[in-house]
Amino acid sequence: MTAAVRVEHVTKRFGDLVALDDVSLEVEEGGVLGVIGYSGAGKSTLVRLMNGLEQPTTGRVLVGDAEISALPERELRRVRRDIGMIFQQFNLFRARTVAGNVAYPLRVAGVSRTERDARVARVLDFVGLLDKAHAHPEQLSGGQKQRVGIARALATSPRLLLADEATSALDPETTADVLALLKRVNRELGITIVLITHEMEAVKAVAQQVVVMEAGRIVERGSLVDVFSAPATPAAARFVRSVLHDRPTGATLDRLRSAHRGRLVTVRVADRPGFTATVSDAFAKRRLSNELVFGGISELGDRSVGALTYALDGPGAAVDEALAELRGAGIAVEEEAAG
Repeated sequence: MTAAVRVEHVTKRFGDLVALDDVSLEVEEGGVLGVIGYSGAGKSTLVRLMNGLEQPTTGRVLVGDAEISALPERELRRVRRDIGMIFQQFNLFRARTVAGNVAYPLRVAGVSRTERDARVARVLDFVGLLDKAHAHPEQLSGGQKQRVGIARALATSPRLLLADEATSALDPETTADVLALLKRVNRELGITIVLITHEMEAVKAVAQQVVVMEAGRIVERGSLVDVFSAPATPAAARFVRSVLHDRPTGATLDRLRSAHRGRLVTVRVADRPGFTATVSDAFAKRRLSNELVFGGISELGDRSVGALTYALDGPGAAVDEALAELRGAGIAVEEEAAG
């Protein structure tokens, strides 16, 4: 698969601050990559390197065949026409109409008036705002402003779309609408998308591949299903838990311990035939009392992901044997440690 973006061993320093530390990744052409991490993880620095607004201290950044980390400004401006940007705060010109905002990058690029008008009408129709062409930003809702931002980003027919916290300023319902639009952009226009966010819900809705960043490094990467179904790092596990709500924590875990005898064990859902029977049989053959006390299962594409927490009561050795059998069958099991 051709790479739309390649980041090769990039380190970025701002004085004594190391914002990115030996980061390497590839974004497949036509795909959607979600880059997730808390504030300070290095996400925004990464996206600024991808559009040439920052240069790496060491390493290389390539968009298509162009090494943008080595281009002079004049050539960099040309490459940026293939890169669309969507921002958290919309960045619209208040004095310009919706159509004027969308047309602005086309004017800068020297596109003729006739072609400009045609493209503006086309992208505004695509985002569902053709009837707002002559309105000004203050007349729009937050969701409509972000749709204008998306239309403006699409106006130059980019191959790559960078969305930096594009839904962070929106309410949940509007966020869902904008994410659905981004999914259409990828599916219908074939545009590669890099979604920078701290919201795992946004990644779940749009991304195909996921990168988890922490302290300037990539700590986990994989397909959306793999990261959601079996997060391999504490950072990824925290994000997944914030969306799936499939494992008990804090006061809930304390309440379950006080209400149920035995050991609390969480079984990660394996989307395969016989999963439920395998779990039940491992408990039943050892005559363990088992009660399902917590859990959550979500559909992700065509896969089920989530976890189920059981209270297991019986001899300690029998519980250990059951858990070993499940692990031997390839089912992830974790005992909820005592608080």
